Amino acid sequence: MRITDTNRTNRAAPKKVSKGRGEGDKFSVEQEKSTEQVRYAADVDSVGSVDALLALQSVEDPTLAKKKSVKRGHQLLDGLERLKTDLLVGRVSETRLQNMLKILKNAPTTDDPALKSVIDDIELRVQVELAKLDRL
Repeated sequence: MRITDTNRTNRAAPKKVSKGRGEGDKFSVEQEKSTEQVRYAADVDSVGSVDALLALQSVEDPTLAKKKSVKRGHQLLDGLERLKTDLLVGRVSETRLQNMLKILKNAPTTDDPALKSVIDDIELRVQVELAKLDRL
């Protein structure tokens, strides 16, 4: 979940309580002030929680980076399969080559050395095939 608009606040203004003149009033002025102070302190806590949420958003999720790398590897392998089919037919699609170049340039990073090794091998194969067609 991403927070996009941080300027909006949902704080309600403290309500003004009219002071009664009757003898049956149980609340004094000091108690009303303490209620307003507590309400103000709760508003400050909510601002702190928004700051914490924004700080959490800036941290990259390691599983998300791994998923992006796996998805990119699958896209490159699919592109190689389509390229093989195009070569068998005798006509290579220009848009397919441009798409493979775009995927090759947008490389997400991952901390998993085994996954990085596999992705590097796939990238090398794509670079070789694109170099054969004078696209790299």
